[in-house]
Amino acid sequence: MKIIINIAKISKIAIQTLIVATLFVTNVIAENHNIATLRASTSIDTQATPSPIANVINKDIKQARNYPMQPPVIPHKTRNYEVNLNSNKCMSCHSRSRTEESQAPMVSVTHFMDRDGNFLAEISPRRYFCNQCHATQTDAKLLVENDFVDMHTLMKAKRAAKD
Repeated sequence: MKIIINIAKISKIAIQTLIVATLFVTNVIAENHNIATLRASTSIDTQATPSPIANVINKDIKQARNYPMQPPVIPHKTRNYEVNLNSNKCMSCHSRSRTEESQAPMVSVTHFMDRDGNFLAEISPRRYFCNQCHATQTDAKLLVENDFVDMHTLMKAKRAAKD
């Protein structure tokens, strides 16, 4: 009986020692290898200074689309635009009846189609909430490198390689 108790105590001490050693080694590795965290180099007991809010690009110039069926981006501010069940501020410029006055492009004819492909007199309820697909652009610094190459550039390179 005494031998069994001693083995249980030894096992418990060994497990505790293993846990403490693992925590110590993990801490040493983390400090020496600068493991990336969301806090970066800010210690846990201080508040990091937030990055400034990026400015919305407000040039009203159409931007190129990079792939077929890409929704156009919004080239202007939409900060206080109200889009809800009763109101859609976007349509005050982009509706059929307002495009001549506003000089804004009319929403695509696909926005007037129901799910069965039938054309409607007004914008389809499934296309009513513009910000589901269209987004304003900012001058924010890229978080990751973008090496996207559009299809036309790829096709030109392929043709040039054949010649």
